[in-house]
Amino acid sequence: MLLRLGVGAALVFPGVEGLLGSPGTAGAFVQDLIEMLGGIFLLAGLWTPAVGAVVVLNELLVGISLYPVRQEAGWHHIFLAVLTASVAMLGPGAWSIDARLFGRKRFRMADRARGKKPSL
Repeated sequence: MLLRLGVGAALVFPGVEGLLGSPGTAGAFVQDLIEMLGGIFLLAGLWTPAVGAVVVLNELLVGISLYPVRQEAGWHHIFLAVLTASVAMLGPGAWSIDARLFGRKRFRMADRARGKKPSL
């Protein structure tokens, strides 16, 4: 939950700042919008794997772009892409909208070690 909160906040604030800042190109607007909405969805835990994948692609595109706004900004976006990928792979967690909508799936490693089929 803390990882999801940290990544969500780190996505929402720069996204809002980019949207409210000086008007840029249409591409920058879309990138900021994806960053902001992706952060909101990750904070809420809604469609975590799908939204996480979209945000990872967006952050990687921004991070490896040839014309970054600031030189150090590229590494910031790559770092956010790695953290967002980890949130997407971990899933939404117990306190999320996804857990309420689809149920929480837990895998117990002790059962796997004994050769039992994991219970969901």
